[in-house]
Amino acid sequence: MMFRILVIGYWLLVIGYFPALAEGEVARQAAESDQQISDFSLAGYGEKGKKTWDLAGKSADIFTDVVKLKVVEGNLYGKEEDIKLTADRGDFNKDDGKVHLEQNVVITTSSGTKLNTDALDWDRKRQLVTTKDTVNIERDNMVIVATGAKGEPNLKKVALEKDVKLDINQTEQASNPGSAVKEKITITCDGPLEIDYEKSVATFNNHVKVERQDSTIYSDSMDVYFISPGKKKEPSESKAQGKAFMGSKIDKIVARGNVKVVRGENVSYSQEAIYTATDKKLTLTGRPKLVIYSTEGFSDASSGN
Repeated sequence: MMFRILVIGYWLLVIGYFPALAEGEVARQAAESDQQISDFSLAGYGEKGKKTWDLAGKSADIFTDVVKLKVVEGNLYGKEEDIKLTADRGDFNKDDGKVHLEQNVVITTSSGTKLNTDALDWDRKRQLVTTKDTVNIERDNMVIVATGAKGEPNLKKVALEKDVKLDINQTEQASNPGSAVKEKITITCDGPLEIDYEKSVATFNNHVKVERQDSTIYSDSMDVYFISPGKKKEPSESKAQGKAFMGSKIDKIVARGNVKVVRGENVSYSQEAIYTATDKKLTLTGRPKLVIYSTEGFSDASSGN
């Protein structure tokens, strides 16, 4: 009987203990938060009182060192381009001004580039955004997927760390006047991939592979040059139109290191290969070797210098 009384008393003590813990945790968090407000906003100003950035949230829990935001929207106002950042949640560090964004993070530039990821760190002072998560970058008819990224908030210069895949859907002029042919080009590499939108070049590194409808190119590294759209000089144009950014159509591909080009059953090898899109010409340099499989009774033929 005494044992039953002890057991019942123990469970009553446990049942009473956990509600006390929950109430204590809520009270502790409430005490830690200096203030809870809605429609929180911050802004920074540069020369002549011009706004350079702002950060807002629908609600905010203000702690000693950090402000925790919900439904976050941030903006950077540049000379040539504006950048918008949005996320479901975010932390603003009071000491260093850094912002950490989480859940449905999106960067959109006024020139038309869009980046999606799960989490992102925004360093306003260094003008740098970084993430270790999967990123998806879209611009015109190009889509890039990779793991990990570091670059400028305006995405003019971005380095994608690993597992890179770029899909390009471009339209080529057909031989018949007035007709066009759609072509899909897929480029993959282990990474990193470095993109410079101002110079209209993307540099792929480590186990690069380019897949086209009629050929495949392998190499150690590769520079892909894109055609830049012409600058417009009308005074009424937007910031994004005032400067020529990288287009989405390939101008030239330069492959370097252990280059292998496969066209059907024919294979060529070299140390460097240059492909020009305008004339669809492929030039091999550095001990080129061509292996041709013929149906005319020749087992194979090769040539090189």
